[in-house]
Amino acid sequence: MNSSQKYFPRLQDINRAKINLNDVILQTPLQKNLNLSDEFQANVLLKREDLQVVRSYKLRGAFNKIEHLSAEELKNGVVCASAGNHAQGVAYSCRKLGIKGKIYMPTTTPLQKIQQVKMFGKEFVEVVLAGDTFDDAQNSALADAVKTGMAFIHPFDDPQIIEGQATVALEILQDTREHIDFVFVPIGGGGLIAGIGAYFRQVSPQTKIIGVEPAGAPSMKKSLEAGKVVELKNIDKFVDGAAVQKVGQLTFDICREVVDHIIVVPEGRICTKILDLYNREAIVLEPAGALSIAALDFYREEIKGKNVVCIVSGSNNDITRTEEIKERSLLYEGLKHYFIVRFPQRAGALRTFVDVVLGPTDDITHFEYSKKNNREKGPALIGIEVQNKEDFNGLVQRMEENGFVYEYLNEQQDFFQFLI
Repeated sequence: MNSSQKYFPRLQDINRAKINLNDVILQTPLQKNLNLSDEFQANVLLKREDLQVVRSYKLRGAFNKIEHLSAEELKNGVVCASAGNHAQGVAYSCRKLGIKGKIYMPTTTPLQKIQQVKMFGKEFVEVVLAGDTFDDAQNSALADAVKTGMAFIHPFDDPQIIEGQATVALEILQDTREHIDFVFVPIGGGGLIAGIGAYFRQVSPQTKIIGVEPAGAPSMKKSLEAGKVVELKNIDKFVDGAAVQKVGQLTFDICREVVDHIIVVPEGRICTKILDLYNREAIVLEPAGALSIAALDFYREEIKGKNVVCIVSGSNNDITRTEEIKERSLLYEGLKHYFIVRFPQRAGALRTFVDVVLGPTDDITHFEYSKKNNREKGPALIGIEVQNKEDFNGLVQRMEENGFVYEYLNEQQDFFQFLI
């Protein structure tokens, strides 16, 4: 390939990557999910990369890249940046190949992922926390690579990384004789969807490739709309495995050719799906791992009667995030509401609110109030959980009918995030 040609993954390189990985990765199952199939009236298959050795697909690209490095390139070891899953793939690869690795992770990375990296890498890796975002950590890692001569292992924008991730698509088509109509793929930097899309375009070109991004970090969608790679100034880092400010140039160029559509999914909807999958299927997923399944809600009519594959990309979730996941889900589903209520500063005002305003199934889950002297009314911050979305209207009506002055906070995001 000369300098004027754009890179596009070839089948022979993807097949070679699969051979490189045969003794390293699991060929994860492609499982029909009965509940999802019934719900969407489709044949929904889950590609369970959450069951991979490091509980995500990232090992595929990381090992394939490191395996391609020469002895000269490896003499100083390797360095990478990651919000978690790529780090684990690199750490496992370093230990497997007996080479030194240095891994930069954002300071916001869940502790569970940091501990997993250390566990997979053992004495072969050093973890360094730097910056608040993946991009901050990557800048530190790149600077270290220049200073020390360590080989930089990019999490997504590299041919061998993309070819390694493409082996997910190879396995899907190995494991089913049915024509696949849709593949839903989560997008962070774009390495996974670039690889999967490139393989399907060459082997099963009628298959629709649907990319899925969190609403708070739609970097690939914005880039495709602009016709060039766009760097987002601010992102919601909640879906940490898919929240990047800037996608790769290689992955962007490939996605322009292979992606049929990109859907953005609200973080709250992702949280609802995480809880559903745990409660109904006993499947534990990280937010990025649930992205592809959460997207099905927006394609009900298109996928009806079709063969659909969702890439379940990872399960490295931190149990300490469970309360935040529940909170985001309840807010998105319209089941939890926050108000500033100005109570008359007289005895019995709160009892009146509880007895008259709250419905029989409404529940106060948050309450902050300090009595102020020399005032007629005192503000209270109240969180109320309702059983059904429709109960909200009755709650507000009863507040107004009984003279309670309130301010609704859910729709005032800046104020809401400051207080809650």
